[in-house]
Amino acid sequence: MSTRSDRRTRVTVLVALAANLVIAAGKAVGGLLAASPALLSEAAHSVADSLNEVFLLAALRRSRRPADRRHPFGYGKERFFWSLLAAVGIFVMGGCFSFFQGVEALRNGAGETRSGYVAGLIVLAVALLAEGGSLLRALYQVRRQGGRVRDLRDPALRTVVAEDGTAVVGVTLAMAGMALHMVTGDVVWEASASLAIGALLVYVAYRLGRDARDQLIGEAADPEASDRIRELLAEQPEIDSVEALFTMKTGMDTALVAARVDLAPGMDSERVEEVAVRIKRSIAREVPEAGQIFLDVTERGDPEAREAWESPAATGERGGA
Repeated sequence: MSTRSDRRTRVTVLVALAANLVIAAGKAVGGLLAASPALLSEAAHSVADSLNEVFLLAALRRSRRPADRRHPFGYGKERFFWSLLAAVGIFVMGGCFSFFQGVEALRNGAGETRSGYVAGLIVLAVALLAEGGSLLRALYQVRRQGGRVRDLRDPALRTVVAEDGTAVVGVTLAMAGMALHMVTGDVVWEASASLAIGALLVYVAYRLGRDARDQLIGEAADPEASDRIRELLAEQPEIDSVEALFTMKTGMDTALVAARVDLAPGMDSERVEEVAVRIKRSIAREVPEAGQIFLDVTERGDPEAREAWESPAATGERGGA
């Protein structure tokens, strides 16, 4: 992903952060004045989202640091780490507090007045407009980057879309719960809305956390990229067969590639080294996300070929392609 795309993602996150800060303050004040469990649950939701946007801004900045001696493959996985923290924040601050508010309302009731209902519904209506605007901004960027949320590689943008989409659904549930409570006088409607918001947040946190976990523990590169690398290796006349191909994402748009190949016999060490360099350059050109490329041979033949294939040019010890 380019620096320009990162800037667009940062703008999207900042828009979501600004919206959530304003909304969180409005919901908290309205919830306290109206003594509304659903509104207070939504306030906790917005506070969690605001903290998560701070995490995502940190991810955008820190993941672009260049590789160094301690982290030779770069800091790309910082993006996944901060996204995992954001998922934990949604679960703890949003989901758990919403469950607490729902249970408390069922146990002790809620003391809203009619003016409290009206104030709360007005706050939620404004929040719905703000959250909807932030969601539209995020979906606009999704469209520019490929078109489907489930295909997004950027965990920061995926988290913003999930948060804003969840916020729109959560506000709608809170409005429905408050309205039904006002009409029927039965607090169970508003308590149920709080519990539903909590369940929704826990589910979203689980999905985001699972994705971040998969990426942190070493997720393979996209199947299209792996297939293209295998095709490129198979097309090389000097390679008899591709015995194994391993890939692992080292960042949002970088991956490590390790291939075990069976080399055609009869080449001297100089020729082997030239072939290795050419193959890696071909892979790097056709698959830009292949940031580090390592080649290994199962049957190296004579000692000269062994020495050539174990050289830095062949193994990628000096930075791959």
